[in-house]
Amino acid sequence: MNNRPQILLSNDDGILSPGLWAAAHELSKIGFVTVAAPREQHSGAGRSVPAWTDGEIKPTILTIGNQEWTCYAVGGSPAQSVQYGIFAILKRKPDLVVSGINYGENPATDITLSGTVGAALEAASHGIPALSVSLELHNEDYLGYSRDIDFSTAAVFTRRFARLLLEKKMPTDVHVLNVNVPARATTDTPWRVTRLARHGYFVPFLKDPAETEGIPRIDATRNPHSDDLNDPQTDVHVFFREKLVSVTPLSLDLTSRVDLAELQRSFGTLD
Repeated sequence: MNNRPQILLSNDDGILSPGLWAAAHELSKIGFVTVAAPREQHSGAGRSVPAWTDGEIKPTILTIGNQEWTCYAVGGSPAQSVQYGIFAILKRKPDLVVSGINYGENPATDITLSGTVGAALEAASHGIPALSVSLELHNEDYLGYSRDIDFSTAAVFTRRFARLLLEKKMPTDVHVLNVNVPARATTDTPWRVTRLARHGYFVPFLKDPAETEGIPRIDATRNPHSDDLNDPQTDVHVFFREKLVSVTPLSLDLTSRVDLAELQRSFGTLD
């Protein structure tokens, strides 16, 4: 019987992402890794479970490092890939779920859009420790599969925090660790526990109709808010300004941290 930790690895960039492969190679040093990732690109999917996905699970042979791996391409979103990984592929709960390594950072309030974080949150909803890891990009294509991106440093941090979650029990309200690695980080770069920045990091805008054949298209540009940049506790300040690795504990509980009774009293009587 295999007593090594069972790690389920997914992402939102899809089964062909070198970031996924880099994570698999490094995680294999500490556990038995099963890869179940979306068949296609699913960036921006959040924790969605679309009804229109086909749910196909296709074994796919990939060369990761110097070995051939049987991975599973899933016809579904990142969250669905985790579901299929747990219920159809492993048929048991793994000891840990890792999502990443993502092409591009996932900080601030934008995490609710992120399929990378969404996959980790889905795992956490089943009581499984979960880790999401993203690598900051500069001018590269966030939706591409560029082989010019070096994921090796981010992969080492993936292994380090995966081991942490396997060995240490997190506090009750910590369900996911969301890690953002600066583009030029090294394995010696310090890390810091942070909180989410309170403003959007990627700012949406309507593209020029001349570029989109008259069809309205929304894109986004990186534009961190000055308040977030100047607050040393935020993930944006730590990884974007200080160039350190940010580690943000996330909770599935989205309830505002307010006195509920006092808030109800403040509402008064409704007609």
